[in-house]
Amino acid sequence: MKDAPQPDRIVQLAAGLEEELVAIRRQIHANPELGWMEQETTTLLFDRLTAAGLSPRRTRGSGLVCDIGPDPRERGRRRIGLRGDIDALPVPETTGLPFRSRRQGVSHACGHDVHASAVLGAGLILARLEEEGQLPVGVRLILQPAEEVQPSGAKELIDQGVLDGVEQIYALHCAPKIDFGRIGSRIGPITAASDNVTITVRSSGGHTSRPHLTGDVVYALGHIITQLPAVLDRRMDPRSGANLTWGAVNAGRAPNTIPSVGTVTGTLRSLDVETWERAGKLVDDVVANLLSPLGVEVELKHQRGMPPVVNDEQCVRLLDGATREVVGDDAVVLTEQSLGGEDFSWYLSRVPGAMVRLGTRTPGGPAHDLHQGDLVVDERAIGLGARVLARTAQRAGYEPRVAAQPRPGSRGGAPVLSGRGPASGRAR
Repeated sequence: MKDAPQPDRIVQLAAGLEEELVAIRRQIHANPELGWMEQETTTLLFDRLTAAGLSPRRTRGSGLVCDIGPDPRERGRRRIGLRGDIDALPVPETTGLPFRSRRQGVSHACGHDVHASAVLGAGLILARLEEEGQLPVGVRLILQPAEEVQPSGAKELIDQGVLDGVEQIYALHCAPKIDFGRIGSRIGPITAASDNVTITVRSSGGHTSRPHLTGDVVYALGHIITQLPAVLDRRMDPRSGANLTWGAVNAGRAPNTIPSVGTVTGTLRSLDVETWERAGKLVDDVVANLLSPLGVEVELKHQRGMPPVVNDEQCVRLLDGATREVVGDDAVVLTEQSLGGEDFSWYLSRVPGAMVRLGTRTPGGPAHDLHQGDLVVDERAIGLGARVLARTAQRAGYEPRVAAQPRPGSRGGAPVLSGRGPASGRAR
């Protein structure tokens, strides 16, 4: 097997792009767009790739793909995917940065502006390597919309054929609790399955002085909020990592009125596919049994989200090796599996690949958290991510092919389940 070129050229090219990539990231950051609405972001990335002599293609709705290097239809050629997401969150920004969000109530609180800029940078590096004859493999950039919503952008783009001809796929995700200069890596599951659960309870409503004449919606919601997670804790193996946490509850306005409708919504998360499937059915059964004595109607909407991201061992080792070459021997650290969800899992249900955590905390600086309006990242991580992804793609052309294996979650997600009726076991 031919040895890969030395990584010095990648490091050099990344250094020359760092200032521009930071400027692009700031432009994306200041103009965040929610899922399926990322038109300005798509145009910005499309125009920069076009200026580099590439031929990006918009995907339906928003987002784009861009092929670089040899066509895999040529005999013996291969294609590697690099994915970045581009959507923002409905979270107000509180950083006070000079390039803070200009859109009220919307911000890049998950770091997708960093992901997109790093993938763009990797693409620009790889385009130069292709010109110089140092790219033995085709590369497809996937700049994906709507990672934060359901149904997710990954599933839609897969349906559009973005994985056609792709042999492996790689991604980075901001990790604000890991220092800049470090990559958090893990073989096997690195995120969790995540579903949305919404439960609506109805009755005729009434006066609080006469609760016996109607189903008490608020009381019923209280049972669900406190008892459903508790029952799951007792019915599921404690090693399975199943977790149901509520995010919002709404019912009524007046202190002396029993409302006729109330809702509670949250997320159901689990660490493996088997638990993901079992927990969903158990939620349906437990809700019906909990509310059956209370004389209310219940409607349960259980929207299956995504399975865990399960990193392929060979792909992790390739990415780790590339990181050590372009960052340093001590750059790779072991990271834990989190209960967060990531729709990159849908790509890994089709082809082998890996996602790692990109350290974005300035060493010695404050720790932040994702999905919070005060998220601040060390922008040097953008250039580091670009060179890690570029070297990973380049090295993949010199490594043995990754054997295709049945992937967790390959059966796809279930549709939204919904039903309505008295709480007597018919709720779904």
